[in-house]
Amino acid sequence: MAEKVDVMKHFYRLLHPRPAVLVTCVDSEGRPNALAISWISPVSREPPMIMISVGKKRYSNALIKETGEFVVNIATPELVENVHFCGTVSGREVEDKIAKAKLTSKPARAVRAPVIEECPAHLECRVKQVIDCGSHDLILAEVVAAYADPRAFREGLWEQEVARVLLHAGGNVYSKPSDYFRASGKP
Repeated sequence: MAEKVDVMKHFYRLLHPRPAVLVTCVDSEGRPNALAISWISPVSREPPMIMISVGKKRYSNALIKETGEFVVNIATPELVENVHFCGTVSGREVEDKIAKAKLTSKPARAVRAPVIEECPAHLECRVKQVIDCGSHDLILAEVVAAYADPRAFREGLWEQEVARVLLHAGGNVYSKPSDYFRASGKP
């Protein structure tokens, strides 16, 4: 086996690729914004909770903390350009970032932040706790509504022939998952 080299500068990319999602939020006046992130994970089944990690300098960070709500919109590889736009352009500088990204916002079921119609699944969330983690805030949130296109997500799994989750490897590099396979249970 080759000797391993120091990769501390990119330590977090050892955990990639990760799902690239669009997080939508609104300001106190109801103006929507969208942010692309890949630092997201479930943290509890009961109550249903997730965590997202958002850079402190990001415009959406302030909006999420201000309103206490957001929506996670699950993106597919077909949306890679739209997602990358939302991850590289600030809502501070663009009036209607969702429209500029050529995406469609629709009302959510339980929160004020919109859903992105082109995404096949959504998690509507209410913030429970914000933890200072240095350059980023860890935002713990309860999932108050979760729904998906039944053609794309059935029996707890993505239908690989219909929809695949967009994965982010780092920078402007994305991928999609390959086919499912099952472990035998034996090493």
